[in-house]
Amino acid sequence: MFKPVCRQAVRQLTRPARPAVVGRRYAHTPAAFDWKDPLGASNLFTEDELAIAETAEAYCQERMLPRLLEAYRNEDFDRKILEEMGELGLLGATIQGYGCAGVSSVASGLITRAVERVDSGYRSGYSVQSSLVMGGIEEHGTQELKDKYLPGMAKGKLLGCFGLTEPNHGSDPGSMETVAKPHPSKKGYYSLSGAKTWITNSPISDLFLVWAKLETTGKIRGFVIERSQCPPGTLETPAIKNKNGLRASITGMIQLDECPVPEENMFPDVEGLRGPFSCLNNARYGIAWGTMGALEDSISRTREYALNRKQFKGNPIAKYQLVQKKLADASTDAAYGILAATQVGRLKDEGKAAPEMISMIKRQNCDRALVNARILQEVFGGNAVSDEYGIGRHVANLFVTQTYEGQSDIHALILGRAITGLQAFC
Repeated sequence: MFKPVCRQAVRQLTRPARPAVVGRRYAHTPAAFDWKDPLGASNLFTEDELAIAETAEAYCQERMLPRLLEAYRNEDFDRKILEEMGELGLLGATIQGYGCAGVSSVASGLITRAVERVDSGYRSGYSVQSSLVMGGIEEHGTQELKDKYLPGMAKGKLLGCFGLTEPNHGSDPGSMETVAKPHPSKKGYYSLSGAKTWITNSPISDLFLVWAKLETTGKIRGFVIERSQCPPGTLETPAIKNKNGLRASITGMIQLDECPVPEENMFPDVEGLRGPFSCLNNARYGIAWGTMGALEDSISRTREYALNRKQFKGNPIAKYQLVQKKLADASTDAAYGILAATQVGRLKDEGKAAPEMISMIKRQNCDRALVNARILQEVFGGNAVSDEYGIGRHVANLFVTQTYEGQSDIHALILGRAITGLQAFC
């Protein structure tokens, strides 16, 4: 049984004994090198954070991983996963109240890392629920919206999705075409029309956080749409099938045709891109952690394969220089990425994290995870094409993580603007 993650319970969690460190100990040093934690990042985490990480890791490896291969092959996401995570208190983990754990940003990142160690698609479903939708409602919604939706979402009983990207507007959300106008026949309602695409969770979502331009002012506003309240034909959420990556998550569209939404379901104060970008910043922070989990799993799989695969006079291929260099490069980037994410998380909780910091770690960790996983894939030779080895799945997934919620080139321009003071987007 896994115990729920809450401040009272987390201190009572009994952590299993840590496995013996595989490494070389020198006479002049007090500790051996741990290839699983090369720079000792775990020493920076609190006892609560370590307990949360181990609870998440145990759940992900024991309950989530066994379902993965068939889910990836069949593009079949089991929504019970989010219910199970809700039972453990892992959803919306940084939110105070509403049945959420109220833990640190680093603790939330450690959960994300554990989920993406299994698969980026599962982490995508988790991040959309926790960071984009729950985080958006908690930060920008009225008290009535928080009370109405957050408890159910924290338990995984209500699933949400985040509608920003459109068929014609990905990296340029300011040009969105989805429009909201006063409903012609329902007083106190807005009518929303438009389309969103590449939306994780949309085909199975109960709630939709959709961003649209007010017809009267041209300002971008956020709306919470409840599927059960939409008349037939006003909301459609077709799935997007036959993906090359993130096959274990469910992806679709949001198609709105004069969909009525109560005025009280519009976020009251935030307007413009500040609203969606604040939600995206939280999710991007989680991605910086998650991609390191995928890279760490790639390292572990490659190391195990290289130790067991024997070639050239019966030697394990781990004995050879090129294989060791690939592992050393990947391990270094993973260790640096975790330290960077930890530092930004501490600053985030202190209110000292600039958005550009999150752009930097999202870009760097996504890029290095993808590059290194692709290089490690070469160690498997022809076996890399078999999905049972897992490395090809990580590579396919990491391409998507490098692309969504701000493609790496876009984050480079964000950083370039901060460095030079000059706008390069147009």
